[in-house]
Amino acid sequence: MTAPLTPPPPPNHQPPHDAWQAPPAGYGLGHEEDGPGMKTELREAAVIAVAMAVPGALLGVLWWWLAPHVPLISDSTTVFLKDSEGEQAIGVDGTFTLLALAFGLVSALAVFLVRRRGGITLVVALTVGGILGSLLAWRLGIWLGPTQDVVAHAKEAGKGVTFDAPLELGAKGALLAWSFSALLFHLGLTALFGPRDPEPPFEPPYYPPPGPQS
Repeated sequence: MTAPLTPPPPPNHQPPHDAWQAPPAGYGLGHEEDGPGMKTELREAAVIAVAMAVPGALLGVLWWWLAPHVPLISDSTTVFLKDSEGEQAIGVDGTFTLLALAFGLVSALAVFLVRRRGGITLVVALTVGGILGSLLAWRLGIWLGPTQDVVAHAKEAGKGVTFDAPLELGAKGALLAWSFSALLFHLGLTALFGPRDPEPPFEPPYYPPPGPQS
C-alpha cells in the first residue's frame, strides 16, 4: 500500500484565487448608478428639444428682418424679376443658414453647460430640437414676410411698380444647419471639457503557487 505523494491541505487552508471565478454579489452596481436612468435621460432629451425649438421664433423674426428683399415688377399681364441678375434670392438662403449656424453654436453651449455628460439621447435631442426650431423659423418668417399671393400683390401695387417677392427658402438643406452646428460644436466641447471616466485600479496578475514536487 502506497501513501499519497501530495499531503492533505491544512485545516485553515484557503483555496488559491481563481481569476475566472464569478464576481462577488453587487459587483458592477456602482457603474449603473454613475449616470441617470433611461427614463430620466428621455425626459431631459424632450426638455432640451423643446427648449431648442422655442428660440426658432427669434430666428424667424431675424431672418425676416435681415434677409434681402427680392424686387418684382408687373406689366399688368406678367410678373417677373426686376433685376434678373440679382443675387437677393441667394442672400435669403444665406441669411437663414448663417443665423441657423449661430443659433446652433449658442444652443450647444447652453446644453453643455446644463448637462456635461453626453449620450445618444442628447444627440437625438440636439438633432430634433434644431430641426423643430428651423421649421418654426421658416414658417414664421414666411408668415411675417410679403403675401404669398403674388398676383394679388401685383394688382395692388399697379403696373410698373416694384414690390417685394414672398420670403422663400430655396435651399431646404438650410433647415439642417442648426442641428449640424449644434452637434458638431457640442461634440467638440464634450471632447475638450467633458468629464473623463476614472482609470480602473491596477491589479497585478495572479500566479498560483507551484504545486509540491513529487
